[in-house]
Amino acid sequence: METEVQSNFTYMGRTFTGLGINESSSAFSDCNSDRSGEFPTASSQSRRLLIACASDNYNSDELIQQLVSDLESNSIDVQKQAAMEIRLLAKNKPENRLKIARAGAIKPLISLISSTDLQLQEYGVTAVLNLSLCDENKELIAESGAIKPLVRALKIGNSTAKENSACALLRLSQIEENKIAIGRSDAIPPLVNLLETGNFRGKKDASTALFCLCTVKENKIRAVQAGVMKPLVELMADFSSNMVDKSAFVMSVLISMAEARAAAVDEGGIPVLVEIVEVGSQRQKEIAAAILLQLCEDSVSYRTMVAREGAIPPLVALSQSGTNRAKQKAETLIGLLRQPRSGNAAATTPARGSDVSF
Repeated sequence: METEVQSNFTYMGRTFTGLGINESSSAFSDCNSDRSGEFPTASSQSRRLLIACASDNYNSDELIQQLVSDLESNSIDVQKQAAMEIRLLAKNKPENRLKIARAGAIKPLISLISSTDLQLQEYGVTAVLNLSLCDENKELIAESGAIKPLVRALKIGNSTAKENSACALLRLSQIEENKIAIGRSDAIPPLVNLLETGNFRGKKDASTALFCLCTVKENKIRAVQAGVMKPLVELMADFSSNMVDKSAFVMSVLISMAEARAAAVDEGGIPVLVEIVEVGSQRQKEIAAAILLQLCEDSVSYRTMVAREGAIPPLVALSQSGTNRAKQKAETLIGLLRQPRSGNAAATTPARGSDVSF
C-alpha cells in the first residue's frame, strides 16, 4: 500500500502541513461502491487539500460555497474538479454531506449526471451517492429530480457510474414512495443487466437494489419480465461467485408470484436449489428450502420435479440440524413431497409454512 508524504502547501489563503493520501481505492463508509482515489488527472495539491478538508480542525464552509459555484461553470474541467472535490468531501464526514446539500449542490450535481462527458457524469453520480448516505438528504435528492438521470447513467454510463447509480438508487429506494417512482423510471431492466454482466461490485449493488425495489409488486413483475431469473439462477449455481446468498434473497422476494415461479423453473432453478439445500451454508439451505416450499405448495408437477432431483435426503438432514425455522420449512416441504402426486393435494396443505422470512 503506497503512501505519499507531502510537504507544506497553500490553498485559498490557508496553509496545510504534513499531509498524505492513500493511493489505493477505498470503500464508501456504508456502500462499497466508491473508487475515490482513482483520479489520474487530479493534482497532488488537490488531493492533499481534500485530506486536509476531512480533518476535524478544518472549517470547509468557504470551500464548499466555492465548489458549488464551480459546478455551474462553463468549463468542463472546472466542473470536474468541483464535482471530484465535493465527491471526496462527502465521502466519510456526515457533517459535510449536510453542509454540501444545504449549500445548494444537489441540483447542479444532478445536471452533471446528464452530461455527455462520461467522467463528469461519473463524478456527479458518485457525489450524489455520497450525499445520499445522509438520510436527511435522500428525500431532497429525489425531489430535486435525481431518479431519471441516475437511471440514464445506469444505462449508458461507464462501469463506475453504473455501479454507483445502482447504489444511489438503492439509497433512494429506502424511502417507500421512491420505489414506485424508480420502477416507473425504467430502472429495473438496467439493474438486471448489471446483475448479469457487471463485475462483482456491480452485481452486488444491483442485487441489493433489486431486493429493496422488489418489495413492491409492480417492480416484481418488471423484474421477471426483464429476465431476472436467469442471472439469479446462474449466480446461485456458482458458489465461487460469493453471490449465492444475495441472489437467493432476491429470488425469495419474487417467488410469491406465479410468473416468477414459472421463470425460476424454466431457467433450471430446481436442481440449483436442491444442491444448495444439500451443500450450502446453513443460511443458504434455509433460504433455498423456503423457496422450494413456495414452488411446491400449489404445484404437483413442481413437487414431482423437486423429488426427482433427490431433495428429500438433504431436507431430512436439514430438518434435524437446521435452525428452528429451517427445520419447520424442511419438515413442511418433506410432507408435501411425500403426498400422492395426483389430484389437488396442495389444497390440503397449510399455507403458513411457506412464509419466506429470515
